[in-house]
Amino acid sequence: MGRPEYLSKYIFDWDSFKVVVGGKSALDTRFLGNRKFTPDSVVSFLKAYGLDPNDPINKAELFGNFQEALQFVKRYFLKEGTEDGLDLKIPNSLYMMTDITELFLMATGSQSDKTIEEKLWAEILLKVMHTILHTDKDLRSSYFNVIQTQVFDKFYKYLHRDADQNLFLGRGANKYQIQLEDFETKSKKTRDSVIIKLLHKAENVAEELFDRIGVRIITKNRIDALLAVKFLVENNVIIPHNVKPSRSVNSLVDMEAFRKKHLDLIKMAIRNDLSEERFVQALNRELLDCVPGQKDSSRNQHSSKEYLSIQFTCRQLIKYRNPFLTEFAQLRKIAKADETESELSKKILGMDVGLIARDVRFFYPFEVQVVDIESHKQNTEGQASHLEYKKNQRLSAMKRVFRDLLKHKGMSV
Repeated sequence: MGRPEYLSKYIFDWDSFKVVVGGKSALDTRFLGNRKFTPDSVVSFLKAYGLDPNDPINKAELFGNFQEALQFVKRYFLKEGTEDGLDLKIPNSLYMMTDITELFLMATGSQSDKTIEEKLWAEILLKVMHTILHTDKDLRSSYFNVIQTQVFDKFYKYLHRDADQNLFLGRGANKYQIQLEDFETKSKKTRDSVIIKLLHKAENVAEELFDRIGVRIITKNRIDALLAVKFLVENNVIIPHNVKPSRSVNSLVDMEAFRKKHLDLIKMAIRNDLSEERFVQALNRELLDCVPGQKDSSRNQHSSKEYLSIQFTCRQLIKYRNPFLTEFAQLRKIAKADETESELSKKILGMDVGLIARDVRFFYPFEVQVVDIESHKQNTEGQASHLEYKKNQRLSAMKRVFRDLLKHKGMSV
């Protein structure tokens, strides 16, 4: 008995459903599902993705992304590029490719002369290419210089050094100023760092990176860390309403425990007429006992549990004035003064610039980290060090992207 033709209508691609309605990332499933591609359907897919492989510019861009993906995989995931990389080699057939259509056909098993290993390698490279494309297509990246200036200037406005070069947050006009050990800025992640981070994140889109720009405030002690946060809020350097709640992590101070002790300390200061110096000493003693217990956090699985800091992500409304309109206005002025009424002058005066935005405004996230000097020293040593963090990120991305190939070859990281 033959299978009824109508059954093909009810065959589902379960991998695609996991992505669309199941909350999975495409990087954690078979990247192109169970679809069988032909050269025409590859073109149709890429056009729907947003890139026309028949367009010479798009075709060149896709092939450039493919070449970059090859080099990226070798540099960060294979032994030929990094000491703790995988002892694997990219198949020669991939180096021989001249058309991206071939990569799709290989990845979906549409070419009968290709091995399972070649298919899995093609899928790996498509995952990396997809990530590279999202890195390149973040529209806001073209405004980075403006973003950095507007975010950092809000902090720089309140930083100063005295005659002995001691660094302070706050100036004489403020109610108080806080002596800092250091103030650091993270101006922009490198391109490779962004790609690695996207490869290990479930949300595989560049718009979801919240720490491309950030500041770190290092205070002398823990009470000053809390005072620094207080100062930033009171002086509108950060706006609480623009803080992204799911990004706030405090592993430095158990605020509920400290809050309970805080009132008693205030009463003690009043009762005993304590000097500010003795009161601060008492605060810091209590703060050292108010350390949060280790909590499982889904925010960043690569951060060491020993990492101590206050971290939060705020969003800044960035204002960008389009310089083109200023220059075009000058050009129109010249055209109006052209007594010969040349064809060029007529064209310039007839141009409609109404749809060109004079001002571009958008919210952009930046990360703030506040930590005392002793905790900072601990953070930068041993397991909590940044190098260890970056290594864990890379290994996580490696396991994720190479999962099916490692399973096929019976290998583990």
